[in-house]
Formats: sequence, structure tokens, C-alpha cells
Amino acid sequence: MNERLLAKTFVELADTLVADFDLIDFLRLLTDRCVGMLGVSAAGVLLADRDGALRVMAASDEQVRLLELFQLQNDEGPCLDCFRTGTPVTVPDLRTQSARWPRFTAQAQLHGFGAVQALPMRLRDEVVGALNLFRAAPGPFDPVGTPIAQALADVATISLLQQRSTHRATALNEQLQTALNSRVLIEQAKGKLAERHNMDMEQAFIALRRYARAHNRRLSDVARAFVEDSEPLAGLTS
Repeated sequence: MNERLLAKTFVELADTLVADFDLIDFLRLLTDRCVGMLGVSAAGVLLADRDGALRVMAASDEQVRLLELFQLQNDEGPCLDCFRTGTPVTVPDLRTQSARWPRFTAQAQLHGFGAVQALPMRLRDEVVGALNLFRAAPGPFDPVGTPIAQALADVATISLLQQRSTHRATALNEQLQTALNSRVLIEQAKGKLAERHNMDMEQAFIALRRYARAHNRRLSDVARAFVEDSEPLAGLTS
């Protein structure tokens, strides 16, 4: 465990709590830090929309984003079970779960993943999503890393609720819907940028994120400007 990176991560998350923040960028930071600290190959975040349907909100790379989408489209997999039960789901070897999740396990192995751990993102008794960790090689998850990952999931959940109100559930639904709308914009911008500049989707996301941070702007605002061609974004791909 990289203790210095862990300390930096909690500082970043705490700083996020006291400022107006870009939720999509924040969740991507969460997945990136999980990969950097916990010895996993990839990470993703699923959140429920106002109708209770799970959506892919962040992924550390394009492979895991596609796998998360596949899981939702086929309505099977550890992340869905975690969300529905509100309890962690840990699978050290996906090959042992082919009867439980036949389509998901085959697709996960096709994408190069051999183990998965799904952790609930909960507020009291309400589960709002799941943090999902993937490893390339089968094997047990680090018993020290698991509670740290759960703590990160808990902090992320609190961050979703930073603007507290009397009707907390309503506020959460509105915030999640805004984030979902932003996610659609960002995916459109990624596709347009990738096609226009002959790059892959991950490179396109990094370019958008880098520009937003360099100019102290929300990622969704940069994505909207690029999709709508409403302003010049000089240096976006440099």
C-alpha cells in the first residue's frame, strides 16, 4: 500500500467535499486512485438514476467501461448483486462463477479479468451504487485493501450528498440525474474528439479532462462546448 498516495487521496476527497465539484471528474479520480493504490487492474463506478436503474458513471479505462455496460445490458454480474443486496460481493476466481453469471464471466475473461470485488455505496439503508474492482489474475483480494476500498466508496457517497437538505433523497436524485446528463455529453465529446483527431476513446477523455483542469472548468462544460462547437478550445489536443 502506498501510504503517501493514500493520504493524498483522502486530502483530495476531503477538499472536494467543501467546494463545488465536477462529479464525473471526481468519480474518475476515485477509480484511478483505486487502481493506483489497491493493486487492482481496473475500477468502475455504477450509480442509480432517479428511477433506480444503474448507470455507468466512471471507469478507469475503456475495457472496464464496456464490461460494466455489458453487465447492465445483460442484467447479471457481481456489481448488480452488490447493489441489490447492499453487501460486498468478492469473487477471487471468476472461473468458478460461470453457472451464476454465465454471460458476465465469459465476457470478463474475454476482457482480461480473472477476479472482481464489488462494494456498496450506501447512505444508511439506501444503496446508491457500487464501486467495482477488477483484477487480471485470479486470487484473493488484499484483506488490508478491502476496508480501504470500502472507506473510499463511503467517502464518495458522502460527496454525492455534500449539499445537504431536508429532503436528502430528492437532492440526491437531482444530483445524480445532472451527473447522468453530463455523462452523456462527455461520451458524445469523446466520440467526436476521437473521430476528428484519430485517437482512441481513452485518449479523448484524457484530453478533455486535462483541458478542463488546466482552465479550471467543469468537465461537462468543456464537453458541451466541444460538442456544440460553441467556442474555440485552443490546445485541447496538444
